[in-house]
Amino acid sequence: MIRKAVLPVAGLGTRCLPASKAIPKEMITIVDKPVIQYVVEEAVAAGIKEIVLVTHSSKGAIENHFDKHFELETMLEAKGKDELLAEVRKIIPDDVSIIAVRQPEALGLGHAVLCARSVIGEDEPFAVLLPDVLVDDEGLPRNDLAGMIDAYQRTGDAQIMVENVPRDMVNKYGIVALEGDVPEPGNSALISDMVEKPKVEEAPSTLAVIGRYLLPGAIFELLARTKPGAGNEIQLTDAIDALRAQQGVAAYRMQGETYDCGHQLGYLEATLAFGKRHPKFGEGFNALLKRYANEG
Repeated sequence: MIRKAVLPVAGLGTRCLPASKAIPKEMITIVDKPVIQYVVEEAVAAGIKEIVLVTHSSKGAIENHFDKHFELETMLEAKGKDELLAEVRKIIPDDVSIIAVRQPEALGLGHAVLCARSVIGEDEPFAVLLPDVLVDDEGLPRNDLAGMIDAYQRTGDAQIMVENVPRDMVNKYGIVALEGDVPEPGNSALISDMVEKPKVEEAPSTLAVIGRYLLPGAIFELLARTKPGAGNEIQLTDAIDALRAQQGVAAYRMQGETYDCGHQLGYLEATLAFGKRHPKFGEGFNALLKRYANEG
Protein backbone atom coordinates (compact mmCIF):
# COMPACT_ATOMS: atom_id res chain seq x y z
CA MET A 1 0.00 0.00 0.00
CA ILE A 2 1.27 3.48 -0.86
CA ARG A 3 1.37 5.44 2.38
CA LYS A 4 3.40 8.58 1.62
CA ALA A 5 2.71 11.73 -0.39
CA VAL A 6 4.74 14.81 -1.27
CA LEU A 7 3.01 18.19 -1.55
CA PRO A 8 5.27 20.92 -3.03
CA VAL A 9 4.09 24.18 -1.44
CA ALA A 10 7.23 26.33 -1.60
CA GLY A 11 6.16 28.49 -4.57
CA LEU A 12 5.49 32.17 -3.98
CA GLY A 13 2.14 32.16 -5.80
CA THR A 14 2.74 35.17 -8.04
CA ARG A 15 -0.32 34.34 -10.15
CA CYS A 16 -2.48 34.93 -7.07
CA LEU A 17 -1.11 38.36 -6.13
CA PRO A 18 -2.03 40.48 -4.28
CA ALA A 19 -3.93 37.88 -2.23
CA SER A 20 -0.76 35.78 -1.81
CA LYS A 21 1.51 38.67 -0.77
CA ALA A 22 1.19 38.02 2.97
CA ILE A 23 -0.42 34.56 3.13
CA PRO A 24 0.42 31.38 1.21
CA LYS A 25 -1.76 30.88 -1.87
CA GLU A 26 -2.48 27.39 -0.49
CA MET A 27 -4.23 29.02 2.48
CA ILE A 28 -6.73 30.95 0.34
CA THR A 29 -10.18 29.70 1.30
CA ILE A 30 -12.62 27.64 -0.74
CA VAL A 31 -15.91 28.21 1.15
CA ASP A 32 -14.73 27.44 4.70
CA LYS A 33 -11.41 25.56 4.27
CA PRO A 34 -8.07 26.50 2.74
CA VAL A 35 -7.35 24.77 -0.56
CA ILE A 36 -4.41 22.85 0.96
CA GLN A 37 -6.81 21.12 3.36
CA TYR A 38 -8.89 19.77 0.47
CA VAL A 39 -5.73 18.35 -1.12
CA VAL A 40 -4.62 16.71 2.13
CA GLU A 41 -8.13 15.26 2.60
CA GLU A 42 -7.91 13.81 -0.92
CA ALA A 43 -4.64 12.07 -0.02
CA VAL A 44 -5.98 10.78 3.31
CA ALA A 45 -9.13 9.43 1.63
CA ALA A 46 -6.86 7.39 -0.68
CA GLY A 47 -5.05 5.79 2.29
CA ILE A 48 -2.05 8.12 2.62
CA LYS A 49 -0.69 8.28 6.18
CA GLU A 50 2.41 10.49 5.82
CA ILE A 51 2.20 13.92 4.19
CA VAL A 52 5.51 15.61 3.37
CA LEU A 53 5.19 19.35 2.77
CA VAL A 54 8.08 20.76 0.74
CA THR A 55 7.86 24.31 1.97
CA HIS A 56 9.51 27.73 2.23
CA SER A 57 10.32 30.05 5.14
CA SER A 58 7.31 32.24 4.23
CA LYS A 59 4.84 29.32 4.44
CA GLY A 60 4.67 28.78 8.20
CA ALA A 61 0.90 29.28 8.16
CA ILE A 62 0.49 25.96 6.33
CA GLU A 63 2.36 24.02 9.01
CA ASN A 64 0.45 25.89 11.73
CA HIS A 65 -2.88 25.00 10.12
CA PHE A 66 -2.20 21.28 10.51
CA ASP A 67 -0.66 21.60 13.97
CA LYS A 68 -2.59 21.36 17.25
CA HIS A 69 -3.66 24.78 18.60
CA PHE A 70 -3.99 24.11 22.33
CA GLU A 71 -5.09 27.63 23.35
CA LEU A 72 -7.78 27.83 20.68
CA GLU A 73 -9.14 24.39 21.50
CA THR A 74 -9.18 25.16 25.22
CA MET A 75 -11.09 28.39 24.60
CA LEU A 76 -13.66 26.73 22.32
CA GLU A 77 -14.17 23.93 24.86
CA ALA A 78 -14.60 26.38 27.73
CA LYS A 79 -17.21 28.36 25.80
CA GLY A 80 -19.12 25.25 24.79
CA LYS A 81 -18.51 25.76 21.09
CA ASP A 82 -18.47 22.05 20.47
CA GLU A 83 -19.21 22.16 16.73
CA LEU A 84 -16.31 24.49 16.02
CA LEU A 85 -14.06 22.46 18.31
CA ALA A 86 -14.87 19.31 16.38
CA GLU A 87 -14.10 21.07 13.08
CA VAL A 88 -10.70 22.22 14.35
CA ARG A 89 -9.79 18.80 15.74
CA LYS A 90 -10.69 16.88 12.59
CA ILE A 91 -8.48 18.94 10.25
CA ILE A 92 -6.01 16.07 10.29
CA PRO A 93 -6.77 12.53 11.58
CA ASP A 94 -4.76 11.26 14.54
CA ASP A 95 -3.15 8.49 12.47
CA VAL A 96 -1.82 10.86 9.78
CA SER A 97 1.55 12.59 10.12
CA ILE A 98 2.47 15.96 8.61
CA ILE A 99 6.20 16.48 8.02
CA ALA A 100 7.74 19.67 6.63
CA VAL A 101 11.03 20.02 4.76
CA ARG A 102 12.46 23.18 3.22
CA GLN A 103 13.23 23.89 -0.42
CA PRO A 104 16.05 26.41 0.00
CA GLU A 105 15.86 27.73 -3.58
CA ALA A 106 13.12 27.80 -6.20
CA LEU A 107 14.78 25.37 -8.62
CA GLY A 108 11.69 23.73 -10.08
CA LEU A 109 9.14 21.02 -9.33
CA GLY A 110 11.68 18.24 -9.80
CA HIS A 111 13.96 19.85 -7.24
CA ALA A 112 11.06 20.29 -4.82
CA VAL A 113 10.29 16.56 -5.00
CA LEU A 114 13.98 15.76 -4.60
CA CYS A 115 14.01 17.75 -1.33
CA ALA A 116 11.75 15.04 0.16
CA ARG A 117 14.22 12.23 -0.64
CA SER A 118 15.56 11.74 2.89
CA VAL A 119 12.03 11.58 4.35
CA ILE A 120 10.39 9.38 1.72
CA GLY A 121 13.31 7.00 1.18
CA GLU A 122 14.12 5.15 -2.02
CA ASP A 123 12.60 1.74 -1.35
CA GLU A 124 8.90 2.43 -1.78
CA PRO A 125 6.57 4.31 -4.14
CA PHE A 126 4.93 7.58 -3.17
CA ALA A 127 2.41 10.10 -4.45
CA VAL A 128 2.98 13.69 -5.54
CA LEU A 129 0.03 16.08 -5.34
CA LEU A 130 0.28 19.63 -6.64
CA PRO A 131 -1.82 21.90 -4.41
CA ASP A 132 -2.59 24.27 -7.31
CA VAL A 133 -5.01 21.64 -8.62
CA LEU A 134 -8.16 20.79 -6.68
CA VAL A 135 -9.61 17.41 -7.70
CA ASP A 136 -13.34 17.02 -7.13
CA ASP A 137 -14.44 13.37 -6.86
CA GLU A 138 -18.00 14.04 -5.69
CA GLY A 139 -20.29 11.09 -6.38
CA LEU A 140 -17.53 8.58 -7.18
CA PRO A 141 -17.24 5.34 -5.15
CA ARG A 142 -13.55 6.14 -4.55
CA ASN A 143 -11.41 9.10 -5.46
CA ASP A 144 -9.10 9.15 -8.46
CA LEU A 145 -5.95 9.03 -6.36
CA ALA A 146 -7.15 5.74 -4.88
CA GLY A 147 -7.76 4.51 -8.43
CA MET A 148 -4.19 5.44 -9.36
CA ILE A 149 -2.85 3.58 -6.34
CA ASP A 150 -4.82 0.49 -7.33
CA ALA A 151 -3.46 0.70 -10.90
CA TYR A 152 0.10 1.05 -9.60
CA GLN A 153 -0.23 -1.96 -7.32
CA ARG A 154 -1.76 -4.11 -10.06
CA THR A 155 0.72 -3.25 -12.80
CA GLY A 156 3.86 -1.91 -11.12
CA ASP A 157 3.79 1.00 -13.58
CA ALA A 158 4.23 4.57 -12.40
CA GLN A 159 1.00 6.54 -12.88
CA ILE A 160 0.39 10.09 -14.06
CA MET A 161 -3.14 11.47 -13.82
CA VAL A 162 -4.48 13.01 -17.03
CA GLU A 163 -7.72 14.57 -18.20
CA ASN A 164 -9.13 15.26 -21.64
CA VAL A 165 -8.93 18.94 -22.60
CA PRO A 166 -10.22 20.83 -25.66
CA ARG A 167 -7.72 20.61 -28.53
CA ASP A 168 -7.38 24.38 -28.76
CA MET A 169 -6.05 24.37 -25.17
CA VAL A 170 -3.35 21.68 -25.46
CA ASN A 171 -0.65 24.35 -25.75
CA LYS A 172 -1.25 25.21 -22.09
CA TYR A 173 -0.44 21.73 -20.71
CA GLY A 174 1.94 18.83 -20.72
CA ILE A 175 0.39 16.36 -23.18
CA VAL A 176 0.97 12.60 -23.26
CA ALA A 177 1.21 10.22 -26.20
CA LEU A 178 0.01 6.66 -25.60
CA GLU A 179 1.21 3.29 -26.83
CA GLY A 180 -2.34 2.11 -27.41
CA ASP A 181 -5.90 3.39 -27.38
CA VAL A 182 -7.10 6.15 -25.07
CA PRO A 183 -8.35 4.46 -21.88
CA GLU A 184 -11.79 4.92 -20.44
CA PRO A 185 -12.00 7.16 -17.35
CA GLY A 186 -10.76 5.23 -14.32
CA ASN A 187 -8.27 3.22 -16.39
CA SER A 188 -4.68 3.71 -17.51
CA ALA A 189 -2.51 3.07 -20.58
CA LEU A 190 1.26 3.15 -21.07
CA ILE A 191 2.81 6.42 -22.17
CA SER A 192 5.10 6.53 -25.21
CA ASP A 193 6.02 10.22 -24.98
CA MET A 194 5.35 13.44 -23.07
CA VAL A 195 5.34 16.83 -24.78
CA GLU A 196 5.35 20.07 -22.79
CA LYS A 197 2.92 22.69 -24.17
CA PRO A 198 2.92 21.52 -27.80
CA LYS A 199 1.54 23.51 -30.72
CA VAL A 200 -2.11 22.66 -31.28
CA GLU A 201 -1.43 21.04 -34.65
CA GLU A 202 1.46 18.97 -33.24
CA ALA A 203 -0.13 17.62 -30.04
CA PRO A 204 -0.10 13.78 -29.96
CA SER A 205 -3.39 13.68 -28.01
CA THR A 206 -5.67 15.85 -25.91
CA LEU A 207 -4.76 14.12 -22.63
CA ALA A 208 -3.21 16.70 -20.30
CA VAL A 209 -1.15 16.08 -17.15
CA ILE A 210 -3.00 17.70 -14.25
CA GLY A 211 -0.83 17.42 -11.13
CA ARG A 212 -1.11 13.95 -9.59
CA TYR A 213 1.70 11.38 -9.81
CA LEU A 214 2.55 7.97 -8.34
CA LEU A 215 6.27 7.34 -8.62
CA PRO A 216 8.78 4.72 -7.46
CA GLY A 217 11.57 5.66 -5.07
CA ALA A 218 13.96 5.22 -8.01
CA ILE A 219 12.83 8.62 -9.30
CA PHE A 220 15.04 10.34 -6.71
CA GLU A 221 18.29 9.13 -8.25
CA LEU A 222 17.02 10.21 -11.67
CA LEU A 223 16.10 13.63 -10.30
CA ALA A 224 19.55 13.97 -8.75
CA ARG A 225 21.07 13.41 -12.21
CA THR A 226 18.59 15.61 -14.07
CA LYS A 227 20.13 18.80 -15.44
CA PRO A 228 18.18 22.06 -15.43
CA GLY A 229 15.78 22.25 -18.34
CA ALA A 230 12.97 24.67 -19.19
CA GLY A 231 13.24 27.90 -17.19
CA ASN A 232 16.65 26.72 -15.95
CA GLU A 233 14.79 24.54 -13.45
CA ILE A 234 14.96 20.83 -12.63
CA GLN A 235 11.85 19.46 -14.29
CA LEU A 236 9.96 16.47 -12.91
CA THR A 237 8.85 15.70 -16.47
CA ASP A 238 12.47 15.20 -17.57
CA ALA A 239 13.07 12.67 -14.77
CA ILE A 240 9.84 10.83 -15.65
CA ASP A 241 11.03 10.64 -19.25
CA ALA A 242 14.23 9.00 -17.99
CA LEU A 243 12.14 6.65 -15.85
CA ARG A 244 10.26 5.48 -18.95
CA ALA A 245 13.53 4.03 -20.25
CA GLN A 246 13.70 1.81 -17.15
CA GLN A 247 10.09 0.81 -16.55
CA GLY A 248 6.52 1.48 -17.60
CA VAL A 249 4.92 4.85 -16.97
CA ALA A 250 1.16 4.98 -17.52
CA ALA A 251 -1.42 7.72 -17.94
CA TYR A 252 -4.39 7.30 -15.58
CA ARG A 253 -7.47 8.96 -17.04
CA MET A 254 -9.33 10.62 -14.21
CA GLN A 255 -13.07 10.41 -13.58
CA GLY A 256 -13.57 13.52 -11.45
CA GLU A 257 -13.35 17.24 -12.19
CA THR A 258 -10.42 19.60 -11.66
CA TYR A 259 -10.15 23.25 -10.71
CA ASP A 260 -6.97 25.23 -11.30
CA CYS A 261 -6.55 27.14 -8.06
CA GLY A 262 -3.32 28.69 -9.26
CA HIS A 263 -5.27 31.75 -10.38
CA GLN A 264 -8.28 33.76 -9.31
CA LEU A 265 -10.88 32.37 -11.72
CA GLY A 266 -9.96 28.83 -10.66
CA TYR A 267 -10.63 29.73 -7.04
CA LEU A 268 -13.95 31.29 -7.98
CA GLU A 269 -15.00 28.24 -10.00
CA ALA A 270 -14.05 25.91 -7.13
CA THR A 271 -15.98 28.10 -4.70
CA LEU A 272 -19.07 27.81 -6.91
CA ALA A 273 -18.79 24.02 -7.19
CA PHE A 274 -18.14 23.35 -3.50
CA GLY A 275 -20.37 26.13 -2.20
CA LYS A 276 -23.48 24.90 -4.04
CA ARG A 277 -23.41 21.54 -2.23
CA HIS A 278 -21.96 22.60 1.12
CA PRO A 279 -23.93 20.92 3.94
CA LYS A 280 -24.10 24.09 6.02
CA PHE A 281 -24.00 26.97 3.54
CA GLY A 282 -25.24 25.32 0.34
CA GLU A 283 -28.90 26.31 0.65
CA GLY A 284 -28.10 29.95 1.33
CA PHE A 285 -25.40 30.03 -1.34
CA ASN A 286 -27.78 28.68 -3.99
CA ALA A 287 -30.30 31.33 -3.01
CA LEU A 288 -27.62 34.00 -3.49
CA LEU A 289 -26.76 32.62 -6.93
CA LYS A 290 -30.41 32.77 -8.01
CA ARG A 291 -30.76 36.30 -6.68
CA TYR A 292 -27.72 37.63 -8.51
CA ALA A 293 -28.64 35.69 -11.67
CA ASN A 294 -32.06 37.36 -11.66
CA GLU A 295 -30.49 40.77 -11.13
CA GLY A 296 -28.24 40.16 -14.17
